[in-house]
Amino acid sequence: MEKAQDLRFGDMILDETCLFAHRNGRKIQFTRNERALLLALTRNPRRLMPRDRLLDEIASESNVSDRNIDFLVNRLRVKLGDSAKSPNFIATQYGEGYVWIAVPSSVAPIDALLVIAPAFGLPGSPFSRQASSLIDQLREMIAEGVGDGHNVIVAEDWTPTDRLRYFLQVSFFARNGHLDCAATLREMPSRRIAKALRLQLDMADAASITNEASRVSNGVIEVLRKALGHASTGLGIRAEEPAETRLQKASSVLLSTNPRWVEGGEQLGRDRKQDPDNADIALQWCLHLFTRLTTTNPFGEMSLEERYRMESEIDATVLDCLPAIEANPLLMLAAAKLLYFINRGHLELAEDILERAFAQTTDFAGALPVMGQLRYARGQFDEAVQYFDRGIAMVELNPLYHIHIRVLKCLALLAAGNHAALEGAVPTIDPDIPCPPEIAWMIAWTFAPADQELPQASADALAAIGPEGAIGAVEYLYFTSARHLVSEQARANLMHNLIAHVTRFHGERVVPAFILRSIGKVSPAEHTHGQTALEAGIGARLKY
Repeated sequence: MEKAQDLRFGDMILDETCLFAHRNGRKIQFTRNERALLLALTRNPRRLMPRDRLLDEIASESNVSDRNIDFLVNRLRVKLGDSAKSPNFIATQYGEGYVWIAVPSSVAPIDALLVIAPAFGLPGSPFSRQASSLIDQLREMIAEGVGDGHNVIVAEDWTPTDRLRYFLQVSFFARNGHLDCAATLREMPSRRIAKALRLQLDMADAASITNEASRVSNGVIEVLRKALGHASTGLGIRAEEPAETRLQKASSVLLSTNPRWVEGGEQLGRDRKQDPDNADIALQWCLHLFTRLTTTNPFGEMSLEERYRMESEIDATVLDCLPAIEANPLLMLAAAKLLYFINRGHLELAEDILERAFAQTTDFAGALPVMGQLRYARGQFDEAVQYFDRGIAMVELNPLYHIHIRVLKCLALLAAGNHAALEGAVPTIDPDIPCPPEIAWMIAWTFAPADQELPQASADALAAIGPEGAIGAVEYLYFTSARHLVSEQARANLMHNLIAHVTRFHGERVVPAFILRSIGKVSPAEHTHGQTALEAGIGARLKY
C-alpha cells in the first residue's frame, strides 16, 4: 500500500500519518484507533470498506478491546465537522461499511495578511500556558493594529511556502526554569527578515507577557503598515493622503471604469508631453488607453487597426517603464495587468512582475483581480476563483470593484465549463451603478445559456445592433476576455454562449474567421434542431 500524503480537503489539512489535522489554525488530534481508521479510509478513497476490514485495521494498531466501528466513525465525524445525513468525508453504506468520499482539493493560498507560526517545542513544559497566552495576545493586537480586511491567523506547524505572505515565527526554548523567546518577521517569498526581536519574559508576571506582546506587535504593525502604504502610492494617489483613503483608492485604480482614466485623457496627454521620462505618468497614460479599449461601445465603434495601434503603444511604453518601477508595487501591478491584457506573448513576464509586486502588497484588494486573471489565463480556474472570492468578500469596497470582480469570477467559471456554479454567480447590475448599457448587454449575452431563449428586452437589444454590431460584440468579448486563455478549449467555452445568440439572430458570418481559428475548427456538420451548424460544431467540443 502506498504511503498516504498530506491532503487538503477544503479548509482542512490532514497530515500524512493521520496523527492530526489543521483547520483554520486549530489543531485536531486523533486517538490511536481514530488514526488507524482514518488511514484505512483515506488510503482507499471511494472504496467500500467493510466493517470487518476496518476491525482488522484497528486490531493491528491497538490492543484496546473496544472495536465498535460505528462509535469510532461517529467520533471521527464530530472531529471532522462531518454529518452522517449529508457527509463530506465519510459516507455510510448501510449494512456493509463506510466509504471515504472526500476529494482532495488543490493547495489554496492562505487567506491572511500575516501568519503567526509558533514553534513551541514545549510538550509538558510548565510554560506552555504562558506561551499560548503570548501568541493569542500577539494575534489580537496585530489584527487590531492593521485594521479590518486584513486577516491575521495562527498556524502551528505551518511551513512557509512561496504563497507570498508575511509570516511571524515565534520560537520558544525552555531551560533551567526560564523561557527564552524570539520573534522573526519575514517577507515572502524572498524570506527577507523585516524585523527580529528577543523577548524578555517573566513567567511569574502576566503583565510582563502582555507588555512584551505589545512591544512585538507594535514593531510588526509598523512594518506591515509601511508595506501597505507603499502599495497604495502612485498612479495619481498621493503619499500624503491618509492611509485608509489611499487603500480605498488603490482598490479601484486598476479598473477600466475608474473615472480618472475615463475622463482624464487630455490632461494625461499634456502631462506625458511635459514629462516623457516619468514612468508613473506613462503608466497612467497606458491605463487611459486600456480604458478606451475596454469601455468603447462594443458594437463596432473601434476598428481592428485602431485597437492594434493602441495596444502597440501600451506594449512599447510598459516595457520601457519596467526598470524604473521596481520599487513601487502599485506601478508593478499596473504593468503586469497591461502586459497581460495586450496579449503580446508577455504572460510569463507579467506573472513574474505580479508575483514580486504581490509579495509587497500582501492582501491588497487591488492586486486580487490581477492575480486571479493570470491564474485564469493559465487555466488554473479554481485558484482564480479563490482570488476573486477573496475580493468579493471585501464588502467595504466600492460597487464598481464588486461588479468587476464578480464578472471576472463568472468568466473563469464559464471558461472552465462549470455551468452549475455559474448559474448562481452571475451578478445583477444595480441601475444606480454607472455601467454603460452596451457593456451590461454584453454581460447578459455572454452568460445567458446558449440553449435558452433570451428575455424579450435582451433579444430586442441583440436584434437592434445588426450584423455589424454583432461582429463588434464577438470581437469585443474575444479581445477583452478570451484571447488570454492558453487553452483552446477554454476559449471555445468562453465564446460559446455569445456566438450561439448572435448567430441565431444575424447568421454565421458575424463570427470573424480569426476568432473561429482561435477556438478550434468548427465542423460544417448538418444542422441540429434549434442550432446552426456553427453552434452545433462548437457545442460538441464543450465541457458540460
